[in-house]
Amino acid sequence: MISSNRQFAHAPHARPARLDSSAHTAPSEWVTHWAYLIDKHWDAQDAQSTVLDLACGSGRHMKWLHAQGFKVLGVDKDPNALALCAPFGEVLQADLEQPTPMSAPSGSAATLSQPPWPLGARQFNAIVVTNYLWRPLFTSILGALKPNGVLIYETFAQGHQSFGRPSRAEFLLNPGELIQICTNLQIVAYEQVLLLNPERFVQRIVAIRGENEVLSPSRYRPTSR
Repeated sequence: MISSNRQFAHAPHARPARLDSSAHTAPSEWVTHWAYLIDKHWDAQDAQSTVLDLACGSGRHMKWLHAQGFKVLGVDKDPNALALCAPFGEVLQADLEQPTPMSAPSGSAATLSQPPWPLGARQFNAIVVTNYLWRPLFTSILGALKPNGVLIYETFAQGHQSFGRPSRAEFLLNPGELIQICTNLQIVAYEQVLLLNPERFVQRIVAIRGENEVLSPSRYRPTSR
């Protein structure tokens, strides 16, 4: 595992979304630091060569990624938020959590199913997720990475309930959970830390699917992209 030599635990710019107005515009430092791993020229002829910003909100990362020259697809359930994202790339409105009724035999109670993954078999050069956790999606998220695709994930972890919302266990990562989820990926960096200004516990990871470029030193040099 390659870890960063920067002290992210005291990074003043990595603020979670929805905590203050600046969080709607300032991208996470975790994202901006590691985005150089994404090859924006990879699969240049493939119309689906895109960075997926999942649960993108009002588009703080879409805007930043677009400015770096990446093609971006933002997915969120809020149409008003997506309207702000539209200038920065493709957008898709989808409720990733709302279960749908399943048919049941006569006399039986109907059951609920996880909604289908809205992106089908589409795959991406990178997937960015911040301040969002819905565990049933992890299999689909990992499956949506292209070979050598990059996952950049950052969200709240156990301990954050001391500071406020989210405070429910289903919205807080367990210790080491992202490492377990990414066990079949090449993990580049991982942190489980208390961040300041404002205080919050987060867990974050950067991982690559596959090994073709993973062991190449040029993959890790910011000046090589």
